[in-house]
Amino acid sequence: MKELLEYIVSQLVDHPEEIRVEERAGDDEVVLEVKVAPSDTGKIIGRQGRIAKALRTVVKAAAVRDGRRVTVDILD
Repeated sequence: MKELLEYIVSQLVDHPEEIRVEERAGDDEVVLEVKVAPSDTGKIIGRQGRIAKALRTVVKAAAVRDGRRVTVDILD
């Protein structure tokens, strides 16, 4: 899931070298935290959070195929 999220985000931002995705595993859930350059934060959130919602939907759909639960957090 981490690689998928990194790839999608790298296609959206101007500074792909500053993308950081950290994976934290919980008891029954994996949390992916995304951090990008300050100037790119708005690009991965989108108007009214539409792009962020789409990112979460795609990653969750991929995770369901593996039988896992994944949450995506976008950090400032």
